[in-house]
Amino acid sequence: MTARLTGDAKTSTLQSGKQVVNFNVAINDSYKSKTSGEVTKIVTYVQCDYWVNPGVAQFLTKGTLVELQGRIGVNAYTGKEGEPKAALTLHVNTIKLHGGKTPQPVSVSAEKILVAENAGATDDLPF
Repeated sequence: MTARLTGDAKTSTLQSGKQVVNFNVAINDSYKSKTSGEVTKIVTYVQCDYWVNPGVAQFLTKGTLVELQGRIGVNAYTGKEGEPKAALTLHVNTIKLHGGKTPQPVSVSAEKILVAENAGATDDLPF
């Protein structure tokens, strides 16, 4: 599936020391009615968990477009007022980033080094 993150990913550490990255995505879709010609937009929300590499969480920020592969499931539960509810889930195996916000530099010193290295470079391109 290809979708956008609805918020920043969160990393949790279990008692066993294993880390999981949790995030939610929204899948936008639309269709045109044959009878009325009206366009109807549908948004489907999916709760995702990723166990492979917790370091990816820094790149999973709100609005990022991601392509996900994994095992889909349903989480059935009872709401606060006793009503039955359900949520789509995806146990993610593969994440491919397609765009969104760029991550912040890891450290200020790394940014200063990059600026210092490029300061002496001259660019003779006309644009």
